[in-house]
Amino acid sequence: MASERLDFAATLAGKAGELGMEYFRRLETLTVTKKGHQDLVSEADRDVETLVRKELAAAYPQDGIVGEEHGRVEGTSGYTWVIDPIDGTANFVAGIPQWCVIIACVYNGETIVGVIHDPNANETFRGAKGEGAFVNDRAIKVTDSDSLSNGSLGVGFNGRTEASDAINCIGALVSKGGVFFRNASGGLMLAYAASGRLIGYCESHMNAWDCLAGMLITEEAGGMVAPYDADHTLTNGTRVVVGGPGVFKDISEIVEASFGPRR
Repeated sequence: MASERLDFAATLAGKAGELGMEYFRRLETLTVTKKGHQDLVSEADRDVETLVRKELAAAYPQDGIVGEEHGRVEGTSGYTWVIDPIDGTANFVAGIPQWCVIIACVYNGETIVGVIHDPNANETFRGAKGEGAFVNDRAIKVTDSDSLSNGSLGVGFNGRTEASDAINCIGALVSKGGVFFRNASGGLMLAYAASGRLIGYCESHMNAWDCLAGMLITEEAGGMVAPYDADHTLTNGTRVVVGGPGVFKDISEIVEASFGPRR
């Protein structure tokens, strides 16, 4: 069942990415509004999510849906789809080709499907519970690095927790010989951690639509992920810490020393 939903989600993310690219190619006509600090939304976000919701409702009418732009629809099947139509909207509206479509599926409190589609690079990162992780048709795995000084750590920032969380984290990382990476798309950075491009990723708080897919893909790629509850995350979000087995402990120690109380 998970593999069937994964195939559907990957195809749908591709369609959503195509629509997103239509808007991306004509940014001068785009209507953009501000939701909060460093938090933008465009008509592209809303229209792409509408497309995804429509196709999900047609294919799986009993399933629930949670999306960044259009709220939550309860289902009766035990399955809930989680959507971020354009993760990295600030990049999108600035013409920076670092954004993605994210689709995850949760069943009875467990993430079972995750897809992160980057239409600019024509890459689809995907995974289903117990079935491995892939980018397009190639299997991926997390880094085998055993040192923070060997590779870059993705560090996220959000407007919901203290700015000092990210500042402290970067300071601690650099003091240990590490290098930080940020491209303003948490979804893509999680995909990069899953595929070994980054040694890991951390952020003091992420919403479900930003992180559930990437955490599952990272686990399926052999990575370590700090414990989280998918049902709780659907409503409240979660702290995110992922990494290769050889660096996860060091990343976790930096996070515990740098981040404030969990939300």
